[in-house]
Amino acid sequence: MSFADILGHDRIIEVLRRSLRCGKTAHSYLFEGVPGCGRKKTALTLVQALFCTTLADDACGTCPSCRKIESGNHPDIHQIAPLPDKRDISIEQLREMQHILSLRPYEAPRKICIIDPAERMSVSAANSLLKTLEEPPGNALIILLTENAGMLLSTVRSRCQLVRFAPLSPEHVLSLLERSGMSPDAAALIAPMSGGSLQRAQELDNEALAARRETVLSRVDQLDIRHIASVFDASEELSGNRDATLELLDMLLSFFRDAVHLGAGSGDIVNRSLRTAIESIATRRSFPRNLELLERIYETRRDVQRNANPKLALDHLFMTMAEGSK
Repeated sequence: MSFADILGHDRIIEVLRRSLRCGKTAHSYLFEGVPGCGRKKTALTLVQALFCTTLADDACGTCPSCRKIESGNHPDIHQIAPLPDKRDISIEQLREMQHILSLRPYEAPRKICIIDPAERMSVSAANSLLKTLEEPPGNALIILLTENAGMLLSTVRSRCQLVRFAPLSPEHVLSLLERSGMSPDAAALIAPMSGGSLQRAQELDNEALAARRETVLSRVDQLDIRHIASVFDASEELSGNRDATLELLDMLLSFFRDAVHLGAGSGDIVNRSLRTAIESIATRRSFPRNLELLERIYETRRDVQRNANPKLALDHLFMTMAEGSK
């Protein structure tokens, strides 16, 4: 595994490689991003590069140190997560980690601790970590992984170098799924629904997603302000709980992004197997109108994330989409 295997985070990778070349890596990092966006892979590759005996700013993947990290068997890397029967990371786990870090490394130049997910540390555990973050023993490196840095104590955040990972683009998820052996058609179906997370993409049910997508396209095609029932029928059928509604909105975002690409003269779309349906969306409305609707879908998604009523949010969105659609 090398930095070249990490897609979608070129700026972050360049900063990390520069710090490796200069010998100025931080003592503690806070990697923020949705699970499956590449933050943990980046953390492990950073550690591989630090320990690599061949390269100065990357991991060769072949030296003994790189191979041990790849297999998860390096004695100087310690990963902390909630115990199987517990919700939180306990203060006892942090104290054990602090003791381990105080010992000399077995074979590497320094010891490493990765805490994931860091927001699951109990308050007492997080407080016990403060001094270690400020002055890691023996030049140790601590990397905290979190979905939302705001969920950590401000005193913890202030002692770490914050690195924000954006969600992966559908194109990058598509590429990673195909690299993992998924068929191009299946990857093209799943990538737009992944929310920028390879982990989420790999958990999606292909058959259920395909059926859902066909239903959504059919309902969107039937929207007509002259037949108001088409709006409320679509909202009634497609709305659900907050998570289901967010998934629907991600699907609509994917469709309308592709429609905008086609309207701008680009043939490069994510939903390649739905090209005919996407062309229909693109041609039924003007290019500026599709841009407006794309922004409206983004706004609706933000509203639902902020606890707006999913059914009412879809009512308003579908009403807007129905206007001028015929």
